[in-house]
Amino acid sequence: MYAIIRTGGKQYQVAAGERLRVEKLAGEVGETVELDDVLLVADGEDIKVGQPVIDGAKVTAQIVEQDKDKKIIVFKKKKRKGYKLRKGHRQPYTALEIKDISL
Repeated sequence: MYAIIRTGGKQYQVAAGERLRVEKLAGEVGETVELDDVLLVADGEDIKVGQPVIDGAKVTAQIVEQDKDKKIIVFKKKKRKGYKLRKGHRQPYTALEIKDISL
């Protein structure tokens, strides 16, 4: 059984027992989160597609980690103008462990 969920402006295919990194969600490590934006649920041959979401369907997950991703460097330069800009950015994320998919 798997589901396609939407969180943080992105879509993810999840199954029970999987670990997943999503855009930062509010909550502490160890808390349970319910994701209600379920777009599709497939159980073998039985597939339910929402328009756009399935009413009453939810995915239960536990927060495993709240952290920041690796640093990326943003560098801008204009030739012959003496303009250089160097910035770093670390995107915060939440690691989830999927516990259950329910309809």
